[in-house]
Amino acid sequence: MQEEKMDGELTALVASGAATLVSLMVTDSWTRARELVGRFLARVGSDPHAIADLDNTRTRLLTTDSSEGEQAGTSARTLCQLQLQQLVEAGSVTSAELRVLIASLQQLAANSMTRPETVHNAISGGIQHGPVIQSGRITRLTFRVHQPPTTLEE
Repeated sequence: MQEEKMDGELTALVASGAATLVSLMVTDSWTRARELVGRFLARVGSDPHAIADLDNTRTRLLTTDSSEGEQAGTSARTLCQLQLQQLVEAGSVTSAELRVLIASLQQLAANSMTRPETVHNAISGGIQHGPVIQSGRITRLTFRVHQPPTTLEE
């Protein structure tokens, strides 16, 4: 009887972890969550493709239109739940280790919900004759700025 209760608790823990992980996939906190999960999976000797599977799941969630969003979310939670369940069933992870991971993910989710996302930009210092961009990193972007011909004063 005690064993059944523990299985039920562990199943609930796995479901909670999967739901938290999927909720983080569609936030700016995914990079940090991915690092946490990646280190966890590497430590417990998980399938090396597991993180790539999570990245693919995230891509599907982000590219799914709103009419299919709920179904995609359910599918993603099911996939994550199965991956976590397999780790538990294989004995690769203890319930205590899983609790620590899930607590970290839940804390990350709570922090991402309370952090203000307001950005204010101000441009000063003269007239700008071209695009003005503020970014952390931009790759493979080219601007061709056509400047008016200059006249030489003689």
